[in-house]
Amino acid sequence: MCLEGEELDAYAAQFAEYLQIEKNASPYTVKYYLDDLETYHRFLAAEGIAEPGDVDQRIVRSFLTGLYEQNLSRRSVSRKISSLRGFYRFLEREGHLSINPFAHVSMPKADKPIPGFLYEEELEQLFEVSNLEEPLGQRNQALLEVLYATGMRIGECKGLKLGDIDFSIGTMFVRGKGRKERYLPFGRFAEIALETYIHGGRAELLEKAKSTSDAVFLNARGQPLTDRGMRLILNKLVEKAALTVRLHPHKLRHTFATHMLNEGADLRTVQELLGHESLTSTQIYTHVTKNHMRDVYMNSHPRAKG
Repeated sequence: MCLEGEELDAYAAQFAEYLQIEKNASPYTVKYYLDDLETYHRFLAAEGIAEPGDVDQRIVRSFLTGLYEQNLSRRSVSRKISSLRGFYRFLEREGHLSINPFAHVSMPKADKPIPGFLYEEELEQLFEVSNLEEPLGQRNQALLEVLYATGMRIGECKGLKLGDIDFSIGTMFVRGKGRKERYLPFGRFAEIALETYIHGGRAELLEKAKSTSDAVFLNARGQPLTDRGMRLILNKLVEKAALTVRLHPHKLRHTFATHMLNEGADLRTVQELLGHESLTSTQIYTHVTKNHMRDVYMNSHPRAKG
């Protein structure tokens, strides 16, 4: 059965109808699928392939090689594989074919971007912008210190209760993903910021609410602070510090992990502090520290530069 010319157009039209009606795909999704089919059709025509049954693993590998030679991202290649796998599955279902040459093609591993982090100089600027004479300034300082001191997730920080903080031994009880719990240590700077806020600014904020709350971090109305509210606070701190970065809570988590490893902490300890199930999730930070280590070497070794 030929996939050329009008016949391919007919199959493509049937496939598009199947996506729209049975899969309830969006117009954008349908467009992407059809664009991928057109790319594949042009390749088959250039290879002189007329019958679907003539497409074997060698042809599939040649097609994928051509995609990589175009410097397409792994994500784009994965989408095209998915599109063609779905198209052939549709042809199988309709009885046009019995073999799907893309059925067992492995998806390329997704690119793992190196996480962004803040340098110590940038952090110092952030720590200097809050007005510690005001309740909101005390709260913002405490929030910043806690996120950097512990590396906890924003959801964990939002769920932090007053009873979770043990100032006598400097630890916090954190409820993580999948109801997994752990204790996190915190240092002197976070301790001072928390005590100042809890005994000062937080008490003033709570007076504005009509109900009590044991949440550590409160908004201007005395209600528990949301994760969206935390993001807004951090971005406003960045604006005040005149930094050119966008500071989301996870960047502070990345910064915590990167700085710990840069200062000699072992990977297993950082994994436990971050609450990662797998060491693989923590190992991404070693890429950052390797870059840092190379920069230090290039700038410090007498014979590193020509």
